[in-house]
Amino acid sequence: MELEYPESLKGQFLMAMPGLADPNFNQTVTFICEHTQAGAVGIVINRVHASLTGMDLFNELKMQYTPEAESVSIHYGGPVHVNEVFVLHGPPFDWQGCLAITPSLAMSNTPDILEALAKNRGPKSFIISLGCAGWGPGQLESEIKRNAWLTCAASEEIIFNIPIESRWEEAMRKVGIDPALLSDTAGHA
Repeated sequence: MELEYPESLKGQFLMAMPGLADPNFNQTVTFICEHTQAGAVGIVINRVHASLTGMDLFNELKMQYTPEAESVSIHYGGPVHVNEVFVLHGPPFDWQGCLAITPSLAMSNTPDILEALAKNRGPKSFIISLGCAGWGPGQLESEIKRNAWLTCAASEEIIFNIPIESRWEEAMRKVGIDPALLSDTAGHA
């Protein structure tokens, strides 16, 4: 049994600060799926692949799909494992290899959930992404100390219902910050 990691950000949002130089994460909101002493894994929830749809993914996987599944957006989940599919989703949670994150959110990446989504029989709320975000031991904690990220409790409303282009601003407002007033230089007293 894994020991509880008291600094864990599992189930939290990670919002990129304007000064974060990495173009993979400029103005992103990442949902942290796992965070232990060994590192962290998350899914960027506010970037989509402009030219990929459910039709492309399901054709590539040789899965039959419904007309509703054709136009499903495929998210850019992050720069790690970019050829792997990850599904961040609400209930049900009976998929093979389903990782519970919160009582109402999980991540899966097995064929059974993808086949169900292709046939419009999967979870009602979901994000399909290619790739994920990853940090080694202590890396995320160090980046937070350098003012690269803000954190807050995740919101399923933001993940699944807010338009993709507004998710960063909404997550910032959730912590009481007006995104228009943010500077890209950190202040130190």
